[in-house]
Amino acid sequence: MATIQKLQKIRLKKLEAIKRAGFLAYPATTKRSHKIEEALNKFTVFSRFKKEIILVGRIYSIREHGGSCFLHFKDGTGKIQAYFKKNQLGEKSYQFFLDNFDIGDFIEIRGVLFKTKKGEKTIEVADFKMLSKSLLPLPEKWHGLQDIEERYRKRYLDILFNPEVKEMIKKKAIFWNNVREFLTGRGFLEVETPVLETTTGGADAKPFITHHNALDMDVYLRISTGELWQKRLMIAGFEKTFEIGRIFRNEGMDAEHLQDYTQLEFYWAYADYKDCMKLSEELFKYVAKKTFNTLKFKIGDFDVDLSKEWKRYDYQSTIKKYTKIDISSVNLRAIEKKLRELEIVYDKKGLNEARAIDS
Repeated sequence: MATIQKLQKIRLKKLEAIKRAGFLAYPATTKRSHKIEEALNKFTVFSRFKKEIILVGRIYSIREHGGSCFLHFKDGTGKIQAYFKKNQLGEKSYQFFLDNFDIGDFIEIRGVLFKTKKGEKTIEVADFKMLSKSLLPLPEKWHGLQDIEERYRKRYLDILFNPEVKEMIKKKAIFWNNVREFLTGRGFLEVETPVLETTTGGADAKPFITHHNALDMDVYLRISTGELWQKRLMIAGFEKTFEIGRIFRNEGMDAEHLQDYTQLEFYWAYADYKDCMKLSEELFKYVAKKTFNTLKFKIGDFDVDLSKEWKRYDYQSTIKKYTKIDISSVNLRAIEKKLRELEIVYDKKGLNEARAIDS
C-alpha cells in the first residue's frame, strides 16, 4: 500500500475514534469570537484582563513536550501558537487531542492569551474541538510542492504554503476593483455580454466549440470580451461601456498564458485613438498606484517607471526603422523572408500579411 494510502487509513481510524467518543468531526457551526489577526492586534488588552476568546484555524505544526504540547494554527488572517497543558485539560482530554488531531485538521480553541518565555504570543487552551478532520496529510513545504506541474494543477496547495501566491490573489482582486473604480468614475457603464456566441468576432483566435442542446446547434465560447456586443450597445445609445470578463482561446498554453483568462475591453463613442491612449495611460497609473502603492517596478531585467512621460510610437514608421520594411506596400513573401532573417519563430498555419506583420 502506498504511503499516502497508509496515512489516509490511519486518519480514517482517528475519524471513527472521534465519532465513538461522541464528538462531531465536521460540526456545522463554530463559536469563534475573534479572528487571529484581531487577537494579535488586541493582545495587550486581552492578555492583561485575561479575556477568554475563541479562535479557529488549521493546524500547521504540533510539538509535544512531556505533559504539554504546542501547535501553530492559521485562519485567513494570521497565525498563532496554542499551548495545551495536561494538568489544565485533564489527562483524558489531553490524550484525546494527541491521539486524534493531526497537522491539516481544522480546530476551534477557547482560552486566554499570554506570552511564552521566548516572547511568543500564545493562546493557553482551556477547551478545544474538531471543526474538520483532514483525511489526507498536507504536503511538506519544501519537498511536497517541488513539482511545478503539481503546483499549477493543485493551486490550492500552492496558495496554502506560499504566502506570495496568496498575496498575488488578493492583489488581483484589488487590481480589478480599481479598474472598475477608475472607469465608472469617468462615466463608463459596466456591462455583461454573452459568453456563448453563434459566430466568433472581435479577435483572431481559435475558439472552443460546444453544442447547444435546446437549439441543436454548435456555438462558440467567446474569444473577446464582448467587442461586437459592446459596439451594438453603442448603437443602442450607450456612449461609454466596459466589460471585465473571461475569454477562451483554444490555442497554446504555458505558465503565463492560459486558455481562459480575464480581460478588459472598453468602448467610447465620439473619442479617437488618441483619447483612448490618454485614458489607458491614466488607467495604468491609477491602478498601479492604488494596487501596489508605487509606479516603479522591476520587471525581469528592466526597471519600469510608469510615472514618466509615455512616449507614442508610430507603428508603421517604427517597423520600417528597425526592419527596413514598409508594411503599407510589402507582400507576404517579403515579410516571411525578413522573419527568417530575424530568426523569429511564427505559425505558418493560416498565415496572412496581417498575422505575419504582427509576428
